[in-house]
Amino acid sequence: MTPKERIYAILGGDSYDRPAVTPIFMAWSANFVGHTYRDYYLDGDVLVEAQLAVTRAFNIDQISAISDPWREASAYGMEFEYPPDGVGKPKDVLIRAPDDISLVKPLDIENAERTKQRIESVQKMAGQVGQTHSVLGWVEGPLAEYGDLRGVESTMMDLIDKPEMFVEAAEIIVRNAIAFAVAQVKAGADMIGIGDAAASLVTPNMYTELVLPLEKKLIEAIHEAGAAVKLHICGNISNIVQFMPQSGADIIDVDWMVPLARARELVGPEVTLCGNFNPAGALFEGSPEEVADAARDCLKAVPDRFILMPGCEVPPATPEENIRAFCPCDGCLIPEELKC
Repeated sequence: MTPKERIYAILGGDSYDRPAVTPIFMAWSANFVGHTYRDYYLDGDVLVEAQLAVTRAFNIDQISAISDPWREASAYGMEFEYPPDGVGKPKDVLIRAPDDISLVKPLDIENAERTKQRIESVQKMAGQVGQTHSVLGWVEGPLAEYGDLRGVESTMMDLIDKPEMFVEAAEIIVRNAIAFAVAQVKAGADMIGIGDAAASLVTPNMYTELVLPLEKKLIEAIHEAGAAVKLHICGNISNIVQFMPQSGADIIDVDWMVPLARARELVGPEVTLCGNFNPAGALFEGSPEEVADAARDCLKAVPDRFILMPGCEVPPATPEENIRAFCPCDGCLIPEELKC
């Protein structure tokens, strides 16, 4: 069974040979091939090199174009400072006041520098391993992107005081996200990840009334383009996870704050969950044996329709032996569970 076949067997509720493993690599993978994180997110060839390297070294089931939150924001015209080993820092927000909503316009996705680069990276990764591995494209979700353009604190206030301002901008944001996602599907992505991290900060009513309909529109369009969807909302999603299946996502990522068994109770048996041991407290700070125990706990908590990974990104400087401990490769400490 190929890695791609394995993932889609899990999604379909069919039989499969072993659990799929799909850790999120960004800065760690850059360092693994001798580059800085800035190299990784500003140079599409470095991203491809790094992703291919970790996919092969750890025998994981999906290769990913995830890099940083600023690709779409850059296309909207925001400017950034890019430190060597950290996420880019905006020089200013795009939306300072209600009148600035006019600055949120349709984008030339395939020609804007940083969105074009991700599309090209997807194409290169698909050309290398797309026959055997799932290729994950990536877009920002509606609330996350509005937060990128507006600032998170102002975004939260808008949802309370001026929700119509968010909706007006987010409708355009979603249209651009659809164009970006579809371009990645055409380039070879069989799945698109949607990162909507700010949604973990809102109330259930705000999520269901303002954010969820927009996520649903985006996901429906991706499905129409022929790809599956992974919805990734970092943080404690305990208060909204029960509503997330309504988005239509094929996979729901669950960060480490949410007990997996409880998440399964809330979302039902049909949705594939992905997660969720602590990327800092277990993966980065723990011993290989502690990582293996955390991974086993996840697999026991959700034995069906489940994909194993830390709750979020593999932290930079994580010991390599800790990653090997839960992956189906040399150094694996859960060989019985992963049949490796």
